[in-house]
Amino acid sequence: MSYEVTKTDEQWRAELSPEEYAVLRKAGTERPWTGELLDEKRVGVYRCRACSAELFRSDTKFDSHCGWPSFFSPLAGDAVELIEDRSLGMTRTEVRCASCGSHLGHVFDDAPQTPTGDRFCMNSLSLTFESQD
Repeated sequence: MSYEVTKTDEQWRAELSPEEYAVLRKAGTERPWTGELLDEKRVGVYRCRACSAELFRSDTKFDSHCGWPSFFSPLAGDAVELIEDRSLGMTRTEVRCASCGSHLGHVFDDAPQTPTGDRFCMNSLSLTFESQD
């Protein structure tokens, strides 16, 4: 896949903290209930921490009680890319930033309380928040 934002591994390492690099570039996962954006309630936009692309808006965020920030829909259909993930002995759908290919989290179809039925379960370390308040 060709991305609008491309950098060398050395450039990513220089720009991201070791924890951010592990999640965004190596598809790691932060511990549940530890992310700084989990309880964020303000109106605003969530962006990719690696390239600043707009990914989600606060009006799609909901409390899924899973330990990570959750959204029922990305900002636009092409803001994220979905990739089959067969790691850890299961099949899941990985969510990556469509602009730079960074790992954001996974999407699950287990949220019947939302308009889409989807739960985009994102790592706080993968996102930044820009308040509109």
